[in-house]
Amino acid sequence: MNQRKYLRVYANFLHTSLASELEYKTNILIDLITAILSLIGSIFLLSIFFQNGTNIGGWEFEKALIIQGIYTILNGITNTWFNPNLTEIVKHIREGTLDFVLLKPIDSQFFISLKKINPSGFLEIMLGFCLLLFCIRINEINLNLSFLTLSSITIICSIFILYSLWFFISTTTIWFVKTWNATEVLRSFLYIGRFPLNSFSFSLRIFFSVVIPIAFITTIPSEVFLGLSALWKILLEVIVSIVFVFSSRKFWLFALKHYTSASS
Repeated sequence: MNQRKYLRVYANFLHTSLASELEYKTNILIDLITAILSLIGSIFLLSIFFQNGTNIGGWEFEKALIIQGIYTILNGITNTWFNPNLTEIVKHIREGTLDFVLLKPIDSQFFISLKKINPSGFLEIMLGFCLLLFCIRINEINLNLSFLTLSSITIICSIFILYSLWFFISTTTIWFVKTWNATEVLRSFLYIGRFPLNSFSFSLRIFFSVVIPIAFITTIPSEVFLGLSALWKILLEVIVSIVFVFSSRKFWLFALKHYTSASS
């Protein structure tokens, strides 16, 4: 019953966001053109790094395109759900509207994380999947149940890790209010996820595996596509994603204990 309740609430969120977006139908065409040009620009930038050599860090251009495809999907998910919602936490804190969120008969983290949806991000997600299908063809990847299962698991784990990173930073608004710069720094680091991790120095690989886990967000799912990822890496990504989601939940509950209501 509780699950059905949340599904109905989310369906209302989705309906409201789509109805609002469809009021300006021209924007859909503009967003599609923008997403296509952005993807073309990213592929062109990636090709520049490969023009003087056959591979970088053991990755050929055709294989590196898989990373770009996964990055495009994750960036589309960020623009669809994370960016429209989690940046609103600052507004809730400043205007005191978080009080009304906490009074609703629904989980506050669910409401804050999924209240708004930017449908234009779906276009980027579809482009990312189209690029992945192209990569599967040019890299002659064999589609089977094992491949689809492991690929789905690693991409879902990447989404959870990415969400948790955004939510961690947004939650600190309860103490610091201005976290926009930190969010932009995170987005800048995530741009690096478009390139193979092996193309960086050893120290940077450690940094992007431990501090900002970009390796778990894009590189490991890409290695799964190519059949290069060891089973322990996949299991490690699952564990890391569970830890991140669990920690972000606990951190939100901890932050709420320190939240000073606008009416108090």
